Amino acid sequence: MTLGPVDQKKKNAADHAVSLITNGMKVGLGTGSTAKFAVEALGRRIKAEGLKVKGVPTSEATRKLALEQGVPLLSFEEADRLDLCIDGADEADAGLNLTKGGGGALLREKVVAFVSERFYCVVDDAKLVDKLHAFPLPLEVVPFAEKVVARELVRLGGQPMLRTRDGAPYLTDNGLWILDCRFPPIDDPPMLARALSSIPGIAEHGLFCGLTHALVVGTDQGVKVIER
Repeated sequence: MTLGPVDQKKKNAADHAVSLITNGMKVGLGTGSTAKFAVEALGRRIKAEGLKVKGVPTSEATRKLALEQGVPLLSFEEADRLDLCIDGADEADAGLNLTKGGGGALLREKVVAFVSERFYCVVDDAKLVDKLHAFPLPLEVVPFAEKVVARELVRLGGQPMLRTRDGAPYLTDNGLWILDCRFPPIDDPPMLARALSSIPGIAEHGLFCGLTHALVVGTDQGVKVIER
């Protein structure tokens, strides 16, 4: 199947990141369109090379895909630390701060990234921005607290909107809701992250600050790696 230019860049970035996986690694498997290419690439390496790895998926969708691709899985309870996590992002800035959660898996994605020795974020170059803001910031929230959280987000300068599917609130794999919140260009992502973490009812927010070790970027000229 012929890929479009953007998908080809995503695939190139994912292939490069997967090429860094070695025998015996425990690998976090992300969620979303670019992470999908990574899981497929890992499956090909397992079949072609007999690569011995175990994966920890960040969503039920990724779990299903990994099993289809022949990737052996560990439960999260079996993995104290992971060697590597490969995941995508909705946006990334020059400080390697990320906006994630477009696929609805931000809480599990952040937990898996947190316990990984290395976190490689794979993106196409259109995801690189000067300041995070074009993509609404997802927040996974407890349904009981949705109104309180939305009110506090407005006080922080945001414009929250409840994510829905088929006319009902979108449910994450954790049984929670998602607020997608538009903010002005974010000058200080870590400061906003701390403010969001202080609001009761937010289970997790989609700002990933200080977690990324390298951006693996697919471009028209090939793959570029930006390290922290």
